[in-house]
Amino acid sequence: MATTNVQTKLKISINDKELQAHPGDTILQVAEKNEIHIPTLCHHSDLCLSGVCRVCVCEVHGERLLQTACSTPVRDGMKVYTNTTKVRKARKMIIELLVSRHFGECTTCKRNMNCELQALAEEYGLEEVRFDKPAERRYEVEDQNPVVRDNDKCILCRRCVNVCDEIQGVEAIKPMFRGSESEIACMYNLDLGEVTCVMCGQCINRCPTGALTEKDATKEVWKAIEDPTKHVIVQTAPAIRATVAELFDIAPGSRITGKLVTALRKIGFDSVLDTDFTADLTIMEEGTELLTRLKKVLVDGDKETKIPMFTSCSPGWIKFCEHYYPDLLGNLSTCKSPQQMFGALAKTYYAEQMKLDPANIVTVSVMPCTAKKFEADRPEMNDSGYKDVDYVLTNRELGRMIKQAGVNIMELDETDYDSLMARGTGAAVIFGATGGVMEAALRTAYEIITGREVPFENLNITAVRGLDGVKEAAIKLEGLVDAWKFLEGATLKIAIANGLNNARKLMDKVRAGEADYHFIEIMACPGGCLGGGGQPIPTSQAIREKRAGAIYDEDMALRVRKSHENEDVKKIYEVYLGEPLGHKSHKLLHTHYTERGRY
Repeated sequence: MATTNVQTKLKISINDKELQAHPGDTILQVAEKNEIHIPTLCHHSDLCLSGVCRVCVCEVHGERLLQTACSTPVRDGMKVYTNTTKVRKARKMIIELLVSRHFGECTTCKRNMNCELQALAEEYGLEEVRFDKPAERRYEVEDQNPVVRDNDKCILCRRCVNVCDEIQGVEAIKPMFRGSESEIACMYNLDLGEVTCVMCGQCINRCPTGALTEKDATKEVWKAIEDPTKHVIVQTAPAIRATVAELFDIAPGSRITGKLVTALRKIGFDSVLDTDFTADLTIMEEGTELLTRLKKVLVDGDKETKIPMFTSCSPGWIKFCEHYYPDLLGNLSTCKSPQQMFGALAKTYYAEQMKLDPANIVTVSVMPCTAKKFEADRPEMNDSGYKDVDYVLTNRELGRMIKQAGVNIMELDETDYDSLMARGTGAAVIFGATGGVMEAALRTAYEIITGREVPFENLNITAVRGLDGVKEAAIKLEGLVDAWKFLEGATLKIAIANGLNNARKLMDKVRAGEADYHFIEIMACPGGCLGGGGQPIPTSQAIREKRAGAIYDEDMALRVRKSHENEDVKKIYEVYLGEPLGHKSHKLLHTHYTERGRY
């Protein structure tokens, strides 16, 4: 007799409410599905089970000890109680012990009012701490890198350790020592700048307290704004428009691009411009580079030219490649990221057009990423004759500046970006999502070599979309224009990865000679820039999906959705750069990479 593979349902009760569950579900998962609140601290939906903080303890009928909801699997007939006197007292004691270890004043902490420990202390009515709190610091604040560590605020939840290991595969930080001497640290007691940390900031986005934050640049930016001799330009990354609203308690997925532009003017920036402009420029340079490489390899038989070509606009990914895959640096596109292209052009093309002395121009970028701070400080990023990007603000830093300026962003009118180096297309907007760079490149490259638009409905190349860790696609090249007939009938094979552990899977295949891709897009962060380490906290898969929806909605709403149709991009090539991969564009818009050791 044939059998059906029907998953057995379990019957359990939580607080005497009869519920159904699947085998393997934890108590916490069943509670969340049924909107029953159980507090957590070490648990994060992106990460594996930890069960180390024990804030989620519950009573289970028949069990002598309290059980952790996040790591206890349900069983048929289980009776769970989440709010008994015993449970509440235990949770309050755990929170009190965590607070007693915590050094520092909430009011001066960047996570004030957005701290999970602070919220739990309030939720459980913690009015005093009966245990001795540290009278002085045990650790020095490590603040020389884009990611700042303050171990006196660490509660040993291990979220940072887990995200660095499971999602990023970097393992820059680990638990050290035992008992009361336990701490989270780098190997050999080095700091983050001395190990393989890629400065992606994913640890910051998972940290429940202020133990991990970004290095703050707001004071320097305010000082530049207030200096009448300086012309301060701000550029905003594509992903910012889909996330900045969250900093003001607006639901994820809300787009307030026009209000953001107005807020930046009210803060005092002299010119408010859009990184989307140089995202389109990146497609022109990177797409031309890809097609040039394909011709050299397939027609000329050039064995020095490397295929597949990797995208180069994610600085966390670049640093990861420099540390772990230095033998594959030749596969990286030489294109700078849109942030750095913008900075170089701001100190040259913009300065000429506006008749400004570049020495008096200050370039500020608002980015979803802490690794952008590292990128801006790379010594080679000065092809304009000046530092290309002077200061990088994360989305969170910008939110603090808007609040400091007393601006209520939701009450502002919508305005447009300034006219020079500001116009972007839908292709540039989708840079913010994983697969977006690939989709933007395909929209342009396919049209260049075939003379036709990509054969997908509404230009939406859905095969490269979505938050899956690794995606693959293939496009048959047929009906090509004369200049590209050598590709006739070929299949362009592409791959996309987000999160560095997923990148490692692709890179290992390339290194082993097992990959036949032509073009690979890699973003360091889960979901791409939408899940960047400088984005609003909290983050989760559901939040990242809503942000991605906002990005694609904005793309659909724009009149021009292909980079090569951007009139401002056409103009800058005509009057200043010449042509993609030309002499001037190569000097200003391209770079080189550095082989780095493990320590």
